[in-house]
Amino acid sequence: MSVAADIWAIVPVKELDGAKQRLASLLSPAQRRALIEVMVGEVLEAVAGARGLAGVMVVTLDPTTTALASRLGARVVTDGARDGHTGSVTAGLKLLARECRGGMITLPGDIPAATSAEIEAVLAAHLAAPSFTISPAHDDLGSNAVICSPPDSVPLRFGENSYFPHLDAARRAGIEPTVIRQPGIAMDIDHPADLAAFLRLPQSAGTRTRAFLEDAGIPRLLVDRGLD
Repeated sequence: MSVAADIWAIVPVKELDGAKQRLASLLSPAQRRALIEVMVGEVLEAVAGARGLAGVMVVTLDPTTTALASRLGARVVTDGARDGHTGSVTAGLKLLARECRGGMITLPGDIPAATSAEIEAVLAAHLAAPSFTISPAHDDLGSNAVICSPPDSVPLRFGENSYFPHLDAARRAGIEPTVIRQPGIAMDIDHPADLAAFLRLPQSAGTRTRAFLEDAGIPRLLVDRGLD
């Protein structure tokens, strides 16, 4: 089996209640929970539909996400699910490394404009092991898709300023990183300004996330607050 045929996706999803606090100025707690549920659903469907993956692992303790992941045929893992984004991904990749998997790609649950085709493009850019591929956030701060072959070849630490540190970490591990940009993968939603950027993104057209935001009156609210 080639390395490319043995790459697993890892999607960490924390419990949905109380998520996306930084959107509290625009969305009620119920709306925020509904939004993250829609976004996670779109991301998991995109990942599940991407060709070339050996499997999908969702690291979560959230019941709604667990049910959706199971319906999509994903493997649900609970170890590390309450250890933050980095802890969840690390728990998943360590498990894959113990199983001698060829590699892993990790994506967050808040990039609803990402498509299966974009994920396939990132996989296609990935080189033979040892290798590291990254698709950054739109602001070149976050690391929205990362592939490591083997799964534990580069130490990962996610956060709002992780892209350039990840490039450095790969080089310290003796790997020249491959960078590939994809507009849907790049558009994560954390802040009110991200909602405006998402709504301007051509790739948001037709997504359930965009329909939810429009139904909730968010475009008008963004205009009223000068955030559009």
